Amino acid sequence: MVDNNNNNIGASGAANHDEDGAMMKEQEQLLPIANVGRIMRQILPPNAKISKEAKETMQECVSEFISFVTSEASEKCRKERRKTVNGDDVSWALGALGFEDYTGPLRRFLHRYREQEGERISSSAANNNNNNNENNQDKDNNNPEDQQQRKLLNHPHIQRPNF
Repeated sequence: MVDNNNNNIGASGAANHDEDGAMMKEQEQLLPIANVGRIMRQILPPNAKISKEAKETMQECVSEFISFVTSEASEKCRKERRKTVNGDDVSWALGALGFEDYTGPLRRFLHRYREQEGERISSSAANNNNNNNENNQDKDNNNPEDQQQRKLLNHPHIQRPNF
């Protein structure tokens, strides 16, 4: 979670404290300027130039925006006695801060992401199950780690794709 005590000055401040109380350099809190520049170039015409000042200004703005939204999501989690901020919390924070136009696209992205993750995990479990069945014929079946993995992969509540 984000440290919400008054030691934080923000991305534009001179220094901040991390969760351990150690001083962090301002540069360590900002998104890498190369990434910011790359994102900026994606929207501009190919022949457009971006000044160093524009990149640095955008770098501070987006870093501050991320901190702002994350702080709101973190506060929600703190009130709900949770330690992990998730995508739904970020979506809620965007709406609570007046950025409702972004909550719909974010929710659609989260839905697609979770569908793909579920497919990837199911596919991976099925592949691991097939590989384990083939390899177990050649291996000693007394290995506790292998036995635990076989139990998990053959558990009746794990859904595997039908091929």
